[in-house]
Amino acid sequence: MTLLNESEMALWHAWKRAQDAVWTRVTAEIADRTGLSDQDFAVLTRVHEIGHGVLRQSALAALLEWHRSRLSHHLTRMADRGLITRRPVDGGVEVVLTEVGRDAVVRARPVHAEAVRRYLLEAIPASERVVFERILAGLMLSAADH
Repeated sequence: MTLLNESEMALWHAWKRAQDAVWTRVTAEIADRTGLSDQDFAVLTRVHEIGHGVLRQSALAALLEWHRSRLSHHLTRMADRGLITRRPVDGGVEVVLTEVGRDAVVRARPVHAEAVRRYLLEAIPASERVVFERILAGLMLSAADH
């Protein structure tokens, strides 16, 4: 197997820098304006939007692609801050948004949208968005196939 050539390596590094820069700015803006970490926001949005306020912990772990112990530790920290509660159910545990958690995610969603628009969408000319979407879809399919 051959190593990446100079132009391939340059493209790889450009991809990583761009992805990191956008992700860092979006998550920093959410944290600065709401006090929620990236992980908090990920948990809250999924429980709120997919579970409508209640979601099995095992389903949440699968959605986030987190190991169960990582999720459990993070949920404990979130529960200590009053964002969620957990309750036992047949064969598992449900994660339940508290009023504080619901308010936090409702406040954070517009901050997220504004930051995504500012740091990603506005940087892509409208005429190139379809091409960008095709490239991203191709990347996801290629990674899934291997």
